[in-house]
Amino acid sequence: MQRIGRRIHRWIPGPGPPSRAARQVSGACRPAFQALTAETVDADRRQQANAAMTLAVRTSTLAGPALTALLAAFVDVGTLLLGIGLLWLVAAFTPGRGAVPDPDAEPTEPTEPTAPAPRASLRAEFIDGIREARRHPWFVAGLGALTAVIALGYSATSVALPLISRDRYGTEWVPAAAMTAYTVGALGGALVTARRRPRSPGWAAFAGLAAYGFAPLSLMLPVHPAVVIAAYVVAGIGIELFNVPWFTATQREVAPDKLARVSSLDFLVSYGLAPIGLALIAPAIDTFGVTPVLAACAASCFLVPAAAALVPTARHFGSGLHRSTDTPAARRTR
Repeated sequence: MQRIGRRIHRWIPGPGPPSRAARQVSGACRPAFQALTAETVDADRRQQANAAMTLAVRTSTLAGPALTALLAAFVDVGTLLLGIGLLWLVAAFTPGRGAVPDPDAEPTEPTEPTAPAPRASLRAEFIDGIREARRHPWFVAGLGALTAVIALGYSATSVALPLISRDRYGTEWVPAAAMTAYTVGALGGALVTARRRPRSPGWAAFAGLAAYGFAPLSLMLPVHPAVVIAAYVVAGIGIELFNVPWFTATQREVAPDKLARVSSLDFLVSYGLAPIGLALIAPAIDTFGVTPVLAACAASCFLVPAAAALVPTARHFGSGLHRSTDTPAARRTR
């Protein structure tokens, strides 16, 4: 892996742009995929579809680096980057099957095509997304909880884990093992959400989100590295117990024509504020020490989702009434 890193630095100067570009691509793709899922998948199957998307993302995250390291032993970095670019192009231009027609839907008469409405400005669409998000108290509360966990929990563990691995355990393998354990846990969480639908999906999701607090909590205590790895497995399971129902509820409750805007707002706020937390964690550790900062971040991970769960409509991520008639075929007949 060090050999790969040295060779990539010769291709792309500077350590920051590649990772920032990857996050920007993810932030642009995921809201679009959520809107497409709502358009092409029946309401009763969206949770399985979102779980399948998570499985694909997490599997790629787990297998991609290992496969890249293996291929780097046989081909140069330029060929690897070219191959990745070609895979992106294949994925972008592969035609989809579209929505599967509902056999029970009543046939509709063809209508004459109409001219498309003029596109609103970016500012108007953004404000429209905020207005729609405010109509759903559970969404505002959940977004606040998710932002707190990412800005504080993720940031604290990202900074503290390498330091604790070096100073407490005298090794560099703990961060890699913890990140792998987190991804494996997320895969398990996605498998659970694909088959399990609790009676109170909102409360179950917030409990899963709060489980990330075990990651900074394990770093506070002088425990065996296996305990840290186990805490990251729990955190990975929990984050997907939140993500999949959260995406599904957003697709169900938000107006279809505003779904992409609200999903973009979700990623913009939750991940957009993460660099602020990351920038503040290191000075805070220098000022107060690692343990107090980790304690505060762990408490935030536990308490903020718990407070969000008390908001009206948070228990079911909405009214709790599933719209079984909300199918792609039914939407075309409205």
